[in-house]
Amino acid sequence: MKYLGRLNPQDPLFAYLRDDVYPQILLNDHVRNFRVFQFPASNEVFLYEETHSQQKVIGKFFQRPGKDPQNAWDRAWNEWQNLHYLRNIGLNHKHFHIPQAFGIARQMNSLVVEEYCPGQSLSSVMSQSLAEHHEDLLYARLTDLAWFLAKLHNHTAGAETVHFHTQFPYFDKIVARLQRRHRITEAQIREVYGFRDQWQQSSCMWSDQAVLIHGDATPSNFLFAQPRTIIAIDFERMKRADRAYDLGMIAGEIKHHFLRNTHHGEQAESYIGHFLWEYSTHFPDRQKAFAAITQRIPFYMGMTLLRIARNSWLDWRYSQILVHAALSVLRR
Repeated sequence: MKYLGRLNPQDPLFAYLRDDVYPQILLNDHVRNFRVFQFPASNEVFLYEETHSQQKVIGKFFQRPGKDPQNAWDRAWNEWQNLHYLRNIGLNHKHFHIPQAFGIARQMNSLVVEEYCPGQSLSSVMSQSLAEHHEDLLYARLTDLAWFLAKLHNHTAGAETVHFHTQFPYFDKIVARLQRRHRITEAQIREVYGFRDQWQQSSCMWSDQAVLIHGDATPSNFLFAQPRTIIAIDFERMKRADRAYDLGMIAGEIKHHFLRNTHHGEQAESYIGHFLWEYSTHFPDRQKAFAAITQRIPFYMGMTLLRIARNSWLDWRYSQILVHAALSVLRR
């Protein structure tokens, strides 16, 4: 985090934190001042620390310069509503934690103020595990993550089956951005859509119950604290969809981590298999659940690899490795 200094008492945010947010945290204590830190995140995310109590909160500003303000507000409102919903349905217990939402303010660039929950991210765990040759660490954290996702998915399963085609607009958006950035050829685009058509015709992609998924299951959005507590953050994209969406995204991120850091993507396979097997333990028939999930995983894993490949902070050569890996995974 980068320290930015102290919040100006004349800033409207100062009064909002003092009068609306911190009374929920400090009760009768008086607010004196706030230190401000910036997170290296995709949104404008800041940490505010009250100087006397040292109590911290997170401020997420969804509005960015030049972007649609209504879209920003919709995303902020989704985050706010989803945090409240997940806490209300009982996902907060001894080993799972959903941050508390303290405030939302449209007039302040669609701000959501949330509980600060420190922990080690899954991306940090993967890096540590690889650097220290500590395989058991990553296996243990993937076991905990599988437990949380199974709890989220199973607790919110309904009677309606998955509408697989609802993922296609996002798929199209990913491919379009790859094309604009010259990271995928016309031949590869035809190949990608040919594979997607095959997946669309497969009955397994439409057969499972729709559940609430995290929707942005990247390694930075899952934090681990002791003892065996997993903290899930960033729920603005939560929606009803196939449980394999979240699982495939995690699998794709693990594959990417090993491709980028060891140049041997096959080293990810044992971790992906472990993660999916542990997830399957939370079903009456573990073998049947594992078989059904692994049948669908490749589509979402391939889509995740394509999504990562579009990032401009990755060099062109590595993006090509990811595109080829995605094509290999999508091939049925």
